[in-house]
Amino acid sequence: MKSLRGSSPLNSAHAELGAHSSRSESAVIVEAALWEKLGQSRRNPLDPQWLGEIYSPSLSHELRRAISEQLGLLAARGWPVIASLIERHGPSPDLVHAAGLCHQKQARDWLLTQLRQNEAASRHADPALLDALQCWGSALTLSELSPILQAPSQSIRLTGLQLLRFKAHQLDAQALLTLCAPCLEDWRDPVTIAAIRLLQRRDDPCISDALAQICRQGSEASAQAALKALGCIATQHSRALLQELADELLPGERRRQAMRQLEQQLGT
Repeated sequence: MKSLRGSSPLNSAHAELGAHSSRSESAVIVEAALWEKLGQSRRNPLDPQWLGEIYSPSLSHELRRAISEQLGLLAARGWPVIASLIERHGPSPDLVHAAGLCHQKQARDWLLTQLRQNEAASRHADPALLDALQCWGSALTLSELSPILQAPSQSIRLTGLQLLRFKAHQLDAQALLTLCAPCLEDWRDPVTIAAIRLLQRRDDPCISDALAQICRQGSEASAQAALKALGCIATQHSRALLQELADELLPGERRRQAMRQLEQQLGT
């Protein structure tokens, strides 16, 4: 009698599971060997071509990220390989991160092109792309920065403020305030405080006036940050505002902070 065992669905499933398990174990072994090689990069510098050869979308996210970072750290030697991988596999977040990390002019131009294509297609800003562009914020136009700083996402607004740090020196005080306005009015303290810390680098009277309004109307955390910012600005105008705040604020922590900042400026 002919055996039906070989064609049993259960046996086939077991065989398939065994093959899958074998492949999974093999992948783990390969990745472990790659991690070991990457871990020796300080003693034995890695060849960018080798990094390009081992990169694969089938690798774990963590390993792809590590390989991409190594390529980014190789700067001019890494960018041609990064560009080749992007052409082959597409602009994955880890390769976009590597493009930003390598600090090459060609990488900056590619990243800006991607940003402008997204904008032309009315797509939302890509967080990985914005993060990679952080040190090149000065290359962005005001019309490109403005929607980033108005985006609903907290993380995108924070990244936009990082971009603006590299652009701020090109702007007059009023233009800078206009860009920061959505962040100063944000209900989330991390966004408002990040905007305050950016503005405190400037000593223009209109910026001190805007910070004083936050001291009066903002949340407790943002008001404290704004009071400290007025103390850091340390101009005659900011001192006068601190005196006004010390006189008009109700008894409490805000008033005490205003008095502390004022005393530090007066050296008393």
